[in-house]
Amino acid sequence: MNLAALHPAVLHPNLRIRIAVGFLQRLLDSMVMSFMAIYLAFEYGVAVAGVLVVTVMVLGVVGTLAGGHMSDARGRRRTLLLGETGVCLTFALMAVADSPSWHNPAIVYCGYLVNKFAASFAMPANDAMILDVTTPESRKLVYTINYWSINLALAVGALLGGFLYNGHFTLLLALAATGTVAIAAATYFFIAETKPEDTEPTGPGESGPGESGPRGSILRDFANGYRLVLQDRAFGRLLIAATLFMSIELQLINYIGVRLARDLPAQDLLSIGSWSIRVDGVEMLGILRAENTVLVVALALVAHVVLRRVPDRVRLYAGAGLFAAGYMVLAVSDTGWVLLVAALVLTIGELMDVPVRQALLADMVPAASRTRYMAVYNLNIRVALVVASLCITIGSVLPPWGMAAMYGVFGLVIIWQYHAILTRPAARAEQLARA
Repeated sequence: MNLAALHPAVLHPNLRIRIAVGFLQRLLDSMVMSFMAIYLAFEYGVAVAGVLVVTVMVLGVVGTLAGGHMSDARGRRRTLLLGETGVCLTFALMAVADSPSWHNPAIVYCGYLVNKFAASFAMPANDAMILDVTTPESRKLVYTINYWSINLALAVGALLGGFLYNGHFTLLLALAATGTVAIAAATYFFIAETKPEDTEPTGPGESGPGESGPRGSILRDFANGYRLVLQDRAFGRLLIAATLFMSIELQLINYIGVRLARDLPAQDLLSIGSWSIRVDGVEMLGILRAENTVLVVALALVAHVVLRRVPDRVRLYAGAGLFAAGYMVLAVSDTGWVLLVAALVLTIGELMDVPVRQALLADMVPAASRTRYMAVYNLNIRVALVVASLCITIGSVLPPWGMAAMYGVFGLVIIWQYHAILTRPAARAEQLARA
């Protein structure tokens, strides 16, 4: 492995700080937010909790779009500071509201609602800042490091939260509030503005980058900016591919998780004499999730070095194919070791695909609208959550092989979208030149 290629000197100072801050953000989010649905279910019941969580998701979409517009219009640093300050204050409010001396679940939920809005508000600016300070040559490395960091943070955060949630939820919230103080301070003292100068498009009824304009003009700018993003056909194809990819990935905690819990017979994964490791469907699901996370953390940087000379086209096609094929096996197999091998295959596909797709996204985004593009792109997660949830209902009608066939169709559509994007580079370059 070429360690020189991973030396931090190749990374912009802003980037090193954002990767470190991003690790802490994901760790805190995984440590607390993964358990908010459980908290709300115990306080208000499962049915009400579902409505409350959906409300949070909807407000998160609004926050993402608002943050994307503000970051392009007013700058990345200001947007980050507003969002991170909001996250910090709401974590502190939630900690106080959950304390034994007060214990007000309604205030905890209101804090949660505003917290996710603020976090979503800051997210496009963070993504755009990475684009601002990277080059096409360095982006696959940067996205590989960032992807590795995020997965490690999610794994550690979920582990810490799992141990501390019962009986120590107030402490979790207090730790999250303290951590976000450090995040906001790092942004304030060490992060420089990276928004490209004089790139905000102006036209009839649009304000320039330094102008405030009347309220009607601001709303027109907001609508026109996102209209231009949605008219970008190449970007739309990548958005479809990313949404379907995420929809397949979320099957493990939706349809496949339900199938394993319901249908997988208890079996021995390993047996030595009288000693054996026996698992049921729920335990197998936990093992598969842990395997995927551990493999990503262990292999992400190695995969970057091993695959760096493989053409992007091959990585995208093969990665999507292996990823879909792995999930097709998870949808039908009832044999523990076959499931473990399938998880290895899909993880290899994931490692081949994700950094290249992120770099492809970065290359196709015009500088004038980077955060708007990233805001819309990040909505793929919300849409994928809806698709994955619907697959549970669809799976109650289709047999497992039917669900596997559907994953295969998703994989083919992803490859088709990649092919359409990669076969029109000249047209894309002309479009960006006009942007």
